[in-house]
Amino acid sequence: MGGWLDRRAARRWFERAGAAPAGDPLAREVERRMGERLVYLRHEPGRILNVGSGAATHGVLRGRYPRAEIVAVDFAAAPLRLARDARPLAARARALLRGAEDRYVCADSVALPFARGTFQMVWSNLALAWSDVEAALREWHRVLAVDGLLMFTTYGPDTLLELRAAFADTVPHVHPFADMHDLGDALVAAGFADPVMDMERITLTYTRVEDLVADLRATGQRNAHGARRRTLTGAGRWRGARAAYAALARDGRMPASFEIVYGHAWKAAPRATADGRAIVRFDRNRGRGKPG
Repeated sequence: MGGWLDRRAARRWFERAGAAPAGDPLAREVERRMGERLVYLRHEPGRILNVGSGAATHGVLRGRYPRAEIVAVDFAAAPLRLARDARPLAARARALLRGAEDRYVCADSVALPFARGTFQMVWSNLALAWSDVEAALREWHRVLAVDGLLMFTTYGPDTLLELRAAFADTVPHVHPFADMHDLGDALVAAGFADPVMDMERITLTYTRVEDLVADLRATGQRNAHGARRRTLTGAGRWRGARAAYAALARDGRMPASFEIVYGHAWKAAPRATADGRAIVRFDRNRGRGKPG
């Protein structure tokens, strides 16, 4: 999952979008809903890795974990600079007083510059869709400490299904996204325990297809499929796609569906060494009676 992605092009799109402070309202809403799920999880991490944070602030994480050290990682530098520079002075002062720290690191999610077991929590909002899924999950598992929590969201296969169907050719115009069940299997294969997956669909509406495309471009979410057409879409092909999309309109507005997949899992203590030998643990106090 993810072998089709042109990572260089994706990074270029996000670098260009990162200079614009407009933000991504959909991503912020998904992050808010993701944060609501923290209430049901008993976990108090001291150090959190926020993967693919882009230009987002740490508002949700800071509200839940005010004393945690948070490290923001993104493969594009421009949105990280925007996030760092956008912090108000009062917020920086509060962080210093409460002993919390925000750090910003430009790095690839499949090759993180951190030691094994560095973080008690990995948090990632809508970033997994821009990576090799299996490689990213293995790397997130590596940097998590035992009993650490992974919590993430990503796009499901019905994302932008209307835009995908509007084009009559066979060239990919929308990325393929991993199914929720495949993501659950990938979590287990990466070594995670007790994965929990669910999804919902969020539908935005637009009066013009051009407005949807403009929103996607403004947030860096452009077509980075390796098999995409490298030339401009012809006027005739675009007119056909626009007419097909317009046929979906109800009360003058056209739908744009986003399937949002939510997942969380834990890093359990290893059952085997790196060379495959089983690890047997002994509880020295087990079976001992109380002294008389």
